[in-house]
Amino acid sequence: MSLYDPAPNKRPAPANVIDLRGLNPAPVTVFDSEGKVDWAANADLAKWLAGKEGVKSLVILGHAGEGTFLTTEEQVRLIEVYVEALDGNIPVIAGITGEGTEVAAKEAKRAADAGAIGALVYPSHGWLRFGYQDGAPQDRYKAIYEESGLQCILFQYPDATKATYNLKTQLEIAAQPGVVATKNGVRNMKRWDTEIPVLRKEFPDLQILTCHDEYLLHTMFDVDGALVGYGNIAPELLFALIQAGKAKDYAKARAIHDQLLPVTKNVYHRGSHMEGTVALKIALRARGVLKDATVRSPLIDLSSQAEQEIEAAMKEAGIV
Repeated sequence: MSLYDPAPNKRPAPANVIDLRGLNPAPVTVFDSEGKVDWAANADLAKWLAGKEGVKSLVILGHAGEGTFLTTEEQVRLIEVYVEALDGNIPVIAGITGEGTEVAAKEAKRAADAGAIGALVYPSHGWLRFGYQDGAPQDRYKAIYEESGLQCILFQYPDATKATYNLKTQLEIAAQPGVVATKNGVRNMKRWDTEIPVLRKEFPDLQILTCHDEYLLHTMFDVDGALVGYGNIAPELLFALIQAGKAKDYAKARAIHDQLLPVTKNVYHRGSHMEGTVALKIALRARGVLKDATVRSPLIDLSSQAEQEIEAAMKEAGIV
């Protein structure tokens, strides 16, 4: 039996809805050279990103943050570190990745107790391979919100996976209490051009965020903001790109895109999108923000040649 209420446009908004209309970086998690979480370095990264113009929130414990590679205790502590470092200036949003609905709801409750305000709700990972039953994603969002009170972001996965939500499912999730935004990474422009206008029409207050790190130019004119790992390494240029998109200034947006293109290629046009997390840390080290670019297994270090290419790209783009 499904728990969600599919009634259209009956979505009571939480009090004090978080404003995500700008840049929402998904920070990496900083480890020391021995692979332990470096709490002080993570606090420094939080403060550095929050100090950049246009940054509206920080979204931790996702793919870029190696969130599923952390222990439960580390996840909670990282939220606490971010909340303390940000001191209420901008909200902390936690990635919620637990497989089962009850497990995810309890994970969200721990995040709320640690000080998070929002939840980026990942699909149950089994859906990536096998697909989902109609109504199951809606129940997941309902359970998370009711258990934790966290404001939820609908996460639309790539069209190439079986965890991508059809339009009906997106609309029914968006209609639920507590859902305040959607992070769309469908990576199918036919679906983007078809589905985003419908979401806009049905839910004008739903904040639409792109997470197409490697296709930002192509989605920037339709969104309220961006929720991207890319925000780690080039927050200044990405905020300028968001502004150009909102102003419908294609020439300026294209110029920023082209300036970033060497970095985009060296971070996100690699064999696996997961390599982007490794590349982000190398780029942050090139900026002098991180001392160590250590990652946790199953991620592995990139070659010395790749490191040199990433550093050269950052220089070519004028970021360092």
